[in-house]
Amino acid sequence: MANEKILVVDDDKNICELLRLYLVKEGYNVTMVHDGGAALAEFDKLHPDLVLLDVMMPVMDGWEVCRKLRAKDNTPIIMLTAKSQEMDKVNGLMIGADDYVTKPFSPSELVARVDALHRRVTVAAEKAQAPAPSELKSGPFVLNMKSRTVSKNGRVLELTQVEYQILEYFFNNPNTALGRQDILNKVWGEGYFGDIKIVDVNIRRLRMKVEDE
Repeated sequence: MANEKILVVDDDKNICELLRLYLVKEGYNVTMVHDGGAALAEFDKLHPDLVLLDVMMPVMDGWEVCRKLRAKDNTPIIMLTAKSQEMDKVNGLMIGADDYVTKPFSPSELVARVDALHRRVTVAAEKAQAPAPSELKSGPFVLNMKSRTVSKNGRVLELTQVEYQILEYFFNNPNTALGRQDILNKVWGEGYFGDIKIVDVNIRRLRMKVEDE
């Protein structure tokens, strides 16, 4: 992971520096900015592999930054929030974040989340390059294993990497009842120690994109 680039966005410079020290120690290249507007500008220049994004910031809050980043591509995003209320976590996931960590947090725990998300994305990319059926079909849906896209009735759906991985898991296990823990272990990994409700929120978000009603 020596060349993996992480963009840290937080108006608390002390937190940024602490995260930088821990992440650099793990071999990541870290760039720091301190408001939402600078985050968007730096994202376009840096093309980071992952974004750590605080919610409460000047110029533009993290929710709006996340929405704008999701409109660009599927770069993994971990939200950093001082709010522990359930709806704040749900909102972050619904607008496209891949994971969230509530402040105050352990820097080592956050680095573990970054490592886990990075591994997930890397494994998925390697899997896409491996010899495999190029397409899987189910009703009006076509899953393209090479481009990692899903289309419905010929129209490509705008999915995050997590949503794609969930659908791929469903495609590969037809007519099978899959529990929350099954999905969590397959998509987030057996070592994931976050809230299992992350599965519910992503399924809800996915259903809004694939179902007619």
